[in-house]
Amino acid sequence: MKKYKYLITGANGQVGSQLVAQLQGKAEILATDRNALDITDRASVLQIVNEFRPDVIINAAAYTAVDKAESEANLAHAINCTGAENLAIAANEVGAIILHISTDYVFDGKGEKPYRETDPVAPQSVYGKTKLAGELAVQAACARHIILRTAWVFNEHGNNFIKTMIRLGKQRDTLGIVGDQFGSPTYAGDIANALILISEQLMNNNQNFGVYHFSGSPYVSWFEFACEIFTQAQQQQILSQLPVLNKIATEDYPTPAFRPAHSRLDCGKIQAVFGIQPSDWQRALTDLSKYNN
Repeated sequence: MKKYKYLITGANGQVGSQLVAQLQGKAEILATDRNALDITDRASVLQIVNEFRPDVIINAAAYTAVDKAESEANLAHAINCTGAENLAIAANEVGAIILHISTDYVFDGKGEKPYRETDPVAPQSVYGKTKLAGELAVQAACARHIILRTAWVFNEHGNNFIKTMIRLGKQRDTLGIVGDQFGSPTYAGDIANALILISEQLMNNNQNFGVYHFSGSPYVSWFEFACEIFTQAQQQQILSQLPVLNKIATEDYPTPAFRPAHSRLDCGKIQAVFGIQPSDWQRALTDLSKYNN
């Protein structure tokens, strides 16, 4: 059986590290981080891609500091748009498939129902605008593309909400958690698995390129997510005593960047086309010792 060649960018990130781990032994991998490949440098991207000649490029590199992006718009655009475009141009040159990770922040967050791929986009933050620009650049540069929008990503590696909750739970008696933003926690390992499954099907003549949503189920607020984390933390004896959780409004926790109130993603299309089920984020909380550092 042929081992396909995968170029992974952002290999040290939450999704990238999972991609590398899951592809180990199954594929020939070139895993790159920002030191090995500056995706904003088109000449470097073209050189690496032409030398390695991957079958698949998975772009897991991104500028994800949502609040910082408000004051670093040029850098966010360079990574999230120009970098994505460079990879798509290179993929097109060598006949590779490109899979690019995007975000729920491309929507305005005012919708009443879970967002479908065909719903109008209207990003309200610099981060969201640069991610949408990246989507459009990838679509324009390479016909053989997958845009995978996801949300509320967490993983054992890197900074995320779960680690923050456990750390704060050890330090404080009470915590205020936003209760009026609703979305889908998504385990990074499940995102990686979805990307690999999609790439394998595309290589086996499934030609359903385009935009897809993949996120967790069930939908919750940040407050509800925190409640579940602390319930599990107590059951698993990660925390001996739990803080009192208070539900607060978005306006009580001002941030530089706008946060969508409703960023629930409809995952019906990816289930229908590729047979991929939503991420079971509750299952991913069954061993919180991995997040306790």
